[in-house]
Amino acid sequence: QVMFYSLAVVTFGTAVPAGQFVPGIMIGSTYGRLVGMSVVKFYKKLNVDEGTYALLGAASFLGGSMRMTVSLCVIMVEITNNLQLLPLIMLVLLISKAVGDFFNEGLYEEQARLKGIPLLDSRPKQVMRNMNAKDACKNQKVVCLPRVSRVVDIVSVLQSNKHNGFPIVERGQNGESLVIGLILRSHLLVLLQSKVDFQNTPFPCGPGILNRHNFSDFVKPASSKGKSIDDIHLTDEELGLYLDLAPFLNPSPYIVPEDMSLAKVYNLFRQLGLRHIFVVPRPSRVVGLITRKDLLLEEDGNTATTELQSTSVRSILSTSCKLSFSLLRRNAQN
Repeated sequence: QVMFYSLAVVTFGTAVPAGQFVPGIMIGSTYGRLVGMSVVKFYKKLNVDEGTYALLGAASFLGGSMRMTVSLCVIMVEITNNLQLLPLIMLVLLISKAVGDFFNEGLYEEQARLKGIPLLDSRPKQVMRNMNAKDACKNQKVVCLPRVSRVVDIVSVLQSNKHNGFPIVERGQNGESLVIGLILRSHLLVLLQSKVDFQNTPFPCGPGILNRHNFSDFVKPASSKGKSIDDIHLTDEELGLYLDLAPFLNPSPYIVPEDMSLAKVYNLFRQLGLRHIFVVPRPSRVVGLITRKDLLLEEDGNTATTELQSTSVRSILSTSCKLSFSLLRRNAQN
């Protein structure tokens, strides 16, 4: 068992298929059986089941290291197929989790923190309720790219920043910068590596540019970390060319006003699995209002198109159904 424990400590966190669940069961059951054997030898009671101590030791080790409670309790009961051990397993899991939470985070949370993974908790902190979205990004410098950018500028931005996404801006009629979308770092690397979209003039390109690429070109491979800017080699002539980013950006990224509560922004990241969100000034004009009923779709068989149901039509149908039901009840009573 010492060998299992040593191997589990060494292999955890490495890129090999060696999990911690089965080694955790074996390590915990080992010291649980040792406790059971000590109880038998100290109290001189031969009717003590050492296997019960081994099961509780495995539950305590997994509960203290992985901080699982309900799911682990169900797993342990399914392993033994004995509901009489359920209260003991619940008690052991609660104690082990409480003791572990007193000292540090769980095993997987600590690994995510050491690797720099931005893992969010289930609930925002209390201090976030008194903050807004602007407070969270006031110390950060927004790195933007114009719609038609020089290749050398794109390479410089990718080398000097590690951001995963960049806002794309375009000059409006009044000379102000307008955000037209978001482009990912991986997409910029694909465009720089392919070199087929480079152009000599700093003007927007025409339609049909997307036909040069397949959707699979922009998919990050699962077996590697993807492309790097250091792997792309460009000549001085290519660095002086231009690249139109409009056909490759996301024209509708998630946007929140600057005075929105930071707790709500936190919940958006948690519920939608976002990686970027734009913070913009408070808009001054309302374009429309969408309710939940407006999202109910209705298939029109004559025109073979999908249309949104009208609220007035739904109310008329609802009223007619209620009148028909009342007439049926009245006829049934008579």
